[in-house]
Amino acid sequence: MYRPLKFLSKWTKRAAAHAESGGQTAPGLDDEALRAVFAVASWLIDYPDEDLLERLPQFSVLLDHAGVPDHLREDLGATIGHLGAGDPIGLRADYVETFDTRRRGCLFLTYFSNGDTRKRGQALLEIKEIYRAAGLDMDESQLPDHLTYVLEFAAGHDLTAGVRILLANRAGIELLRLHLAEIGSPWAGTIRAVCATLPALDGDDIHAVERLAAEGPATETVGIDGLGGYGDAPPSAAETAAAMAAAPGASMPPGSARAAPGGCSSGGGQTFIPLTEVTGERS
Repeated sequence: MYRPLKFLSKWTKRAAAHAESGGQTAPGLDDEALRAVFAVASWLIDYPDEDLLERLPQFSVLLDHAGVPDHLREDLGATIGHLGAGDPIGLRADYVETFDTRRRGCLFLTYFSNGDTRKRGQALLEIKEIYRAAGLDMDESQLPDHLTYVLEFAAGHDLTAGVRILLANRAGIELLRLHLAEIGSPWAGTIRAVCATLPALDGDDIHAVERLAAEGPATETVGIDGLGGYGDAPPSAAETAAAMAAAPGASMPPGSARAAPGGCSSGGGQTFIPLTEVTGERS
């Protein structure tokens, strides 16, 4: 299977450079605007429960107050408008169909970069260490690479470290953007806005992402089960827990393999980080 290692290596190096230099995002965005975009995007791609739907008017106010550029507000506004006008039951069914049933719509970033291999377990542990260094600990029943968590972490806690995670998993975000645009999803604008906050891709990057989108991430049958084609259902909890347990230095408490969600499911609308200063109490 073709794997765009040059692309992944490039963005891993850019993520490391970002951590050292203090910033590598799209030009014309200050920290306040970045935090606002990430905070709103984190909410918009979460499960559309009553709490989220009630907060929709606040998101536009936050984007205006932070001086977010028009093109980003338009993309985020498309999702806000759809959620605000939709039937809640229909929105929830659409959300599950979009993000929870197909790997192409997976919100767990390390799946795209590492596939169904033991390397994914190490990548998950590295993200948890970044959270821990910022003074945050996740419940063992949650995986740290869910895009809602990463965006919320960047918005409300450590912008530099959060962008570092996004850059290291750039392939997954771009693949998600391509998929949502292809199916005409109302969430496409939100992911497009997130991508627009990051540095532009060059021609080789775009080709590599398109190839990965066509052929899917890597698979591995040693240590965890092979999971079939790219269009199949998302990885299961047991398979991802096995990947984490197989990672060097991994330490998982008893029972965590049963609790950790490995598939592309929302797990409801709750997250582990409160954003009282940005969007109000979230946890």
